[in-house]
Amino acid sequence: MSFFSEFKEFAVKGNVVDLAVGVIIGGAFGKIVDSLVGDVIMPVVSKIFGGLDFSNYFIPLAGQTATTLADAKKEGAVLAYGSFITVSLNFIILAFVIFLMIKQVNRLRSAPAPAPAPAEPPPTPEDIQLLREIRDSLKR
Repeated sequence: MSFFSEFKEFAVKGNVVDLAVGVIIGGAFGKIVDSLVGDVIMPVVSKIFGGLDFSNYFIPLAGQTATTLADAKKEGAVLAYGSFITVSLNFIILAFVIFLMIKQVNRLRSAPAPAPAPAEPPPTPEDIQLLREIRDSLKR
């Protein structure tokens, strides 16, 4: 089998294609969750905690005096724990949504399937029938 035919067989297998679709959908879904957290949830959380913007929570490590994270990063190293809070919240929301999706898929999969009709046994081969007749004749 040539290299290219082996590669073609590998690339068009269902698992590889399913994985590629999953990665693409996951990337798009990640952007939706980022927007949900950044544009909907974090402003509400920020309002609850007094109008603070978590994205600008940082500790300057190089003695910066900047008031925003972007300016502080230009001046030197910073520990941006506000960004970590936002990304952690993204992860929790994404994990929860995936949990709900998997739970629903498992519920649908575990629906009882109709019982298959009992299959008729295959006909007995002729040589077995002949051997049985011989056995029965010898018993008599």
